[in-house]
Amino acid sequence: MDRGLAAAGAGRAAMIDVSLIICTRDRGASLARTLASITHAVGQACRIEVVVVDNGSRDDTPARLASWSAQQAFPVILVDEPRAGLARARNAGLACASGRIVAMTDDDCVLDPGYFAMLTACFAHLPGPVVVGGRILLGDPADLPVTIKLEDHAMRADPDGFPGGFVMGANLAFTRDVVDMVGAFDDRFGAGTPFLAAEDTDLLVRALDRGIAVRYDPHFVVLHHHGRRTRAELRRLLAGYAFGDGALYAKHWRSRRSKRAFGIDVRAAAADVRGNEQPGTLLRRFHLFRLRHLCRGFLSYLWHTRRAAGPRRAPAARSVVFDNA
Repeated sequence: MDRGLAAAGAGRAAMIDVSLIICTRDRGASLARTLASITHAVGQACRIEVVVVDNGSRDDTPARLASWSAQQAFPVILVDEPRAGLARARNAGLACASGRIVAMTDDDCVLDPGYFAMLTACFAHLPGPVVVGGRILLGDPADLPVTIKLEDHAMRADPDGFPGGFVMGANLAFTRDVVDMVGAFDDRFGAGTPFLAAEDTDLLVRALDRGIAVRYDPHFVVLHHHGRRTRAELRRLLAGYAFGDGALYAKHWRSRRSKRAFGIDVRAAAADVRGNEQPGTLLRRFHLFRLRHLCRGFLSYLWHTRRAAGPRRAPAARSVVFDNA
């Protein structure tokens, strides 16, 4: 590596408190709303950089990103990762992020104006390594109340439990040393991959396995404009989540936490069969529905892993740094 570039990279890392990673694909319109909220939230709260990973967009996303990047007073890194998959895109962003804290949100979310101030205040009181998820509110009241996190009090995940749903990738942050300890996201999981979802939960499981605390803090907030309003959209979403969880159970089957979580799902499904459905579920016999897709995901993981080829190699993602600060 050129010594000048290495020195510049080291200097940039020394100045960055938070790296915010956003992955996007063919969502130019909603992404514009996300980017505008970042500009508004930055203020003077901390020293940040924003890493935006274009995961193979075919709409006007590249032009929107170039225009927005040129107008910002903070560093923006644009990353091109053409291979589909949310985990791959997040890993490409991680490879370019230099902040002591790495934060993530989605391209259909809007940051609360106090997001960065609250995020840095949260981590200032927590020794690393640590993973913290924030509050996720519904962005549009016409959308179904899913993929949100509403608790108004701080919590800590059970170190022996299964962390699915405890915190979510739409508002997730961790100290950089977490990645050093547990590794990057498993690129077989997440949107655009064979196992559809659960790339964030897999990271949480590996963190808990290494004794890393997983926490929830309600003070740094995003609003999720997910746009799902019909029963069919809800069924597809929840089926995908269950499928990913089933694959995750299979991946971590030797751990007691996965066996225990699967047992809880089986007992909940049995209660549905007996007519003792739990209140608050959006689908009739939701737990039976979930168990069916869990089993599909579990078997799919076994099928894929048995047919897996040798080590996967891929070209490095390309990035462009706009050092506007």
